[in-house]
Amino acid sequence: MENRILDIHCPQCGAAAEFDIVRQRYVCGYCGGEVEINAALKEKQGFRKMRGNVLKESVRKYKLIHASCNGCGAEVVFEESEALSTCAFCGRNLVRSDYLDARNMPESVIPFGLTPEEAKDRLGEWCHANSGKVEAKKLAGLVPELKGFYLPYELVQGPVHMKVSRMDGARSYRCEGFMRDEFVNRSRQLDNLLLDGMEPFDLDGLTEFDFAYVAGQRVKVSDIEDKVLEDRVREEAEKAYRPAVRKTLETKAVEVDADVSSAVRLPVLLPVYYICRGDSMAAVNGQTGKVSVRAEKESHYHFLPWWLKAIVATLLFTGIIFGVFCLFGMERGTSLLIAGVLTLYFIVVTLCLYSDTTRNSFSVVSGREIFTSGEKTFHRDRGELVLDEKLLARKIEDPVYFSNINGKEEPVILRFTSPVRIARMLFLATVALFLPVIIALFLNGFNFSQLNLGGSAVWFCIAVPVVPIYLLKFGIVELHDNPWIYRIREDGGKKRYRPKGDKISKDTVMDILRIVFIPPASLAVWFGIICFFTMCYLTAFGW
Repeated sequence: MENRILDIHCPQCGAAAEFDIVRQRYVCGYCGGEVEINAALKEKQGFRKMRGNVLKESVRKYKLIHASCNGCGAEVVFEESEALSTCAFCGRNLVRSDYLDARNMPESVIPFGLTPEEAKDRLGEWCHANSGKVEAKKLAGLVPELKGFYLPYELVQGPVHMKVSRMDGARSYRCEGFMRDEFVNRSRQLDNLLLDGMEPFDLDGLTEFDFAYVAGQRVKVSDIEDKVLEDRVREEAEKAYRPAVRKTLETKAVEVDADVSSAVRLPVLLPVYYICRGDSMAAVNGQTGKVSVRAEKESHYHFLPWWLKAIVATLLFTGIIFGVFCLFGMERGTSLLIAGVLTLYFIVVTLCLYSDTTRNSFSVVSGREIFTSGEKTFHRDRGELVLDEKLLARKIEDPVYFSNINGKEEPVILRFTSPVRIARMLFLATVALFLPVIIALFLNGFNFSQLNLGGSAVWFCIAVPVVPIYLLKFGIVELHDNPWIYRIREDGGKKRYRPKGDKISKDTVMDILRIVFIPPASLAVWFGIICFFTMCYLTAFGW
């Protein structure tokens, strides 16, 4: 059944309204009614207040026990008859007391879909299928200790406002998205990556919370501050949209600054079977049966500083050149000499290439790999647990970029390294490299036999190292900082927007005239012009 708890309803006909990213409001697909973002937030605040009153009335019907861990600080709620003396999250003793407070109980819950035995079977199957892993060997003996918990999460659905940019660029872009059914862990003790590994959940199973769901299970209480939760929600949004942003900006080195203050957020309880013994840690999704296991040992990832990358690339290029010369029969001494001379050129090029990543410094990042049972999930059919044919996936809307066009923010499509732009850039680089030769051909009537390339030797000595460096340093920056912008029409089509060029100011014109006609700068300018056209003449007609 379609989940209704997070729906935003049309004020005119009551139907569920969908969010329009371009117009930044919820729009009814039946009557066209609209709901502003603030109105949607107020609707859910009213729902939460109503559910809170219902829970206050029903809490005293159930004799519950509240236990606090004297080690990691975890807090668990369970039935009075439940035998629970040690903390499942760190193994230390629990301190018990009566529990009559409904404030920490969320208004919504996804009930358990797997029995404890079925969850243990799923973990056992993973251990058998991965018998070669150290984690599987240790967890195989711990499977009987797997326990079920309702874990506290924040369910987030709504608009995501972002400012995105390349780490090696100077320009940022406004980006809008919409996140559906994203869960954020509200527990301090649990491993976020481990819990992410067993997601997603099927929101069709979300229902209003009732204390009857606690029967036979334990409920872990949220224990993180509001500020920490806010940061986690923002980080989840940034992580969800980072792959799409990387694809558009054509680099993995992107910065995503997200604002999710307009999203609807509801605290919920999710069913999880969990085990933690030292470095052995595993979780089983209590609804779908997906298994997530954390690696025993940490993996280390090394990041090199930009200048060291340039040196390594230079040595690699030099080695390749030396090997090619030797392969074609050149003497080792001569090959080494030529490769050594070229090293001076290569180091300048590579330093320019990597200088745009100066924020990269030497560092070692540690983390633990997460193993899962795959994307296949289970559901219950006529009492039996069967493999689900459909794959559950996190749901985010494709990001929409906005740009200021004639003083108005409009939705646009950004294009960076298109084939046309790359071809044009390479064409201009080739023209710059052979400019004296091209002019010489016009001077001698395209008489190639009369052409003397030695007349442009000085130009080549300057242009050969400068043009590639300019191409890497400024050409690529030009592509990434000045994308082609396509306006999105109402019919869904697109049309390229060509901004009018800035007019040359009077001061700029005066500066150019001053350089050309007023000594001593004009002397250097005219000397360079005379030398250039002398090279063109010598190239066209020889000495």
